[in-house]
This record gives sequence, C-alpha cells and structure tokens, in this order.
Amino acid sequence: MFDTMTVTKAGGALCGAFLIFLLGKWAAESLYHTGPVAHGGEEVAQAYVIDTGAEAGGDEAAAEGPDFATLLASADAGAGEKVFGKCKACHKLDGTNGTGPHLDGVVNRAVGGVAGFGYSDGMAGHGGNWDPETLSHFLENPKGFVPGTKMSFAGLKKPEDRANIIAYLQSLGG
Repeated sequence: MFDTMTVTKAGGALCGAFLIFLLGKWAAESLYHTGPVAHGGEEVAQAYVIDTGAEAGGDEAAAEGPDFATLLASADAGAGEKVFGKCKACHKLDGTNGTGPHLDGVVNRAVGGVAGFGYSDGMAGHGGNWDPETLSHFLENPKGFVPGTKMSFAGLKKPEDRANIIAYLQSLGG
C-alpha cells in the first residue's frame, strides 16, 4: 500500500505547501507593512498623517477625570449603600465580625484595628489608618495594595463606586 515513491510524493507535497505558505506570508508582509520602512539604514516617514485632534502623549490628567477628593465631596451615600451589597457577604455593620472584620467606623480606623479578628500577616503588618484615600486604593485592588491579604474580592474599578461606598461608610459614623 505505501511504497517508497508514495511516501516521497507525500513528503514533497508537504514541503511544497510549506514553501508556498512562506512565500505568501513574505509577499503579504511586503505589501501590507504598516511600520516605518528603512531604506539603506535611513528611516522613512509616513506619506501622510491623519490628524485626530489629540496630541501624542496628550494630557493624561484630563483623561483620568477629577481627583478622588473631588469625587468624595460629591459622592452619594445612597448609591454607596447599593454598592455595599457586594460587601455584605463578608462584612457586617452591626459591630460583629463575619468572614471579614466589621466595618463600623472603618473610616479613619487603624488598619488591622478590629480586636479579636484574625488578620493576615500582610494586613496586620501594613500599619496606618483607613483614611478615604487609602480606602479607595485598597478597594480598587485589595491584593495589589496589601499583598498577602485574605480578602478575595477583586476590587471596585470605578472611582465613583469607591467614593460612594466610602461616603456611605462615613455616614454610618462609628
């Protein structure tokens, strides 16, 4: 069934198909090259530039939006109460600990400051206070802000959500 000539033909067909594929790839890259072209070591500029109205490396502060203090000043505690629904599975507001420590009076409380709660080494050794700015950074990315924390929550990416929840926690007092 398979003799030497059949195997040779199959191998030749495979090599030929691979060669055609490589030549097609080379031709396509030559025709549709989008990067800067160098002729004789000299870089050639693009033939035309489309002006989008934005400068290269534009104003990054304008893209980020207002700073956190401005967001916190205009935050809505009612909206923060709704966002707090994501936290209720682990945190309580009645002074008792759940999976996580209670959040009564968490704003401006010492980090790792709830007596009787078993904090991770990363959280216990962090130090400082939970001022609104620190809370915002922690709520954005808990594992990135305090490496080794037990908190498995991925974080709140929207700065408005973080400001609203912090305003809600501040409104509860403590």
